[in-house]
Amino acid sequence: MAIHKLTLPLTEEDVRKINVGDNIYVTGRIVTARDDAHKHALSLKEKGEPLPVDFGKLGIYHCGPIMQKDENGIWHMVAGGPTTSSRMEIFQDKFIEDFGSRLIIGKGGMGPRTTAACEKFGAIYGMFTGGAALLAAAAVKKVVEVHWLELLGMPECLWVLEVEEFGPLMVGIDTHGNNFFTDNARKTEAAREKAYSIIAGAMV
Repeated sequence: MAIHKLTLPLTEEDVRKINVGDNIYVTGRIVTARDDAHKHALSLKEKGEPLPVDFGKLGIYHCGPIMQKDENGIWHMVAGGPTTSSRMEIFQDKFIEDFGSRLIIGKGGMGPRTTAACEKFGAIYGMFTGGAALLAAAAVKKVVEVHWLELLGMPECLWVLEVEEFGPLMVGIDTHGNNFFTDNARKTEAAREKAYSIIAGAMV
């Protein structure tokens, strides 16, 4: 296992060096995006309409944060734990292909569509610890801007965040076709079948 300190935006060369099981810390700008934001962004892309951010230069964080304005009208993140990433599986491959996204952040893993897109186009998926919402908020140095707040609401809109050493994120999908979750599921199933075979043999 290696530790990587990454500065956004990332290049394909940056992410091709990283492997499943590595830990990463991210500095730069990330944007929160859940189901509705993914769907809306892809819809605008299809229509040829402009997008408010360049997803290819930002880390995409599956998160529905709690935000609050201070007395000066400046937004701050109160809590920002990750959303279950499997909800975005139906969108993520297109996001990676259409927008050139290099870093996806969430929890719980993603499936074969995202894995294939990460391998083909050069992207990685990093897992943030569930339940560590305050740890995530502590790494946010500034709320840069917000988009689609009135359209989608606080948890679903795009919050662009300046972060410093955001992490640790364990790499769950790399650019080499490896997926921590599906690979371990296969190993577990193979071990289960072997155990059943041994038990069945002992009962004969």
